[in-house]
Amino acid sequence: MSRYAEKTEVMEEGHAGRIGKYLTFALGDEEYGLEILKVREIIGLMEITRVPRMPSYIRGVINLRGKVIPVIDLRRKFNMEEAEDTLETCVIIVFLGDMLMGVIVDRVSEVLDLPEEDIEVTPDFGIAIDTQFILGVGKSRETVIMLLDINKVLTEKETVQVARAGKPSRKKTRFAKGDDQRGGGTDG
Repeated sequence: MSRYAEKTEVMEEGHAGRIGKYLTFALGDEEYGLEILKVREIIGLMEITRVPRMPSYIRGVINLRGKVIPVIDLRRKFNMEEAEDTLETCVIIVFLGDMLMGVIVDRVSEVLDLPEEDIEVTPDFGIAIDTQFILGVGKSRETVIMLLDINKVLTEKETVQVARAGKPSRKKTRFAKGDDQRGGGTDG
């Protein structure tokens, strides 16, 4: 059985799980969709604090109502050409397992209700290309929409890195007896 046939069979068995509402957004001229149940909210682009030693697709963290949330740049993650942030650039806050993560996109389009007949199996591009993060391909009017599985956009290792970016350091500096907090010793 070919990979495409296997994928088609799996898609047909689990097709009902792909039918539903999707928040659609754009990266350049391409349209993407996220399952609406994975979306917590959409916010405008705000100040992002860089986290040292993180991969370039991790833009940093934001403080959203007192909660530190890691933010990834989907353009960078998908190896797309960089683009300047605009007034339409926004952050989609999504549920990633048991944590929240921000996803920067060029603009949010709409919420679409996609019936079964408007969702196709992800095309098989060959064994060298990983498409596990694509749930399927949606069709709406004359537009093709890549439906993403946000839980698989990042690898397990990348998810750990993102989680680390969003967690404040728990390390505390301990000073030897007699040292002041500037790191100097006592006079003596």
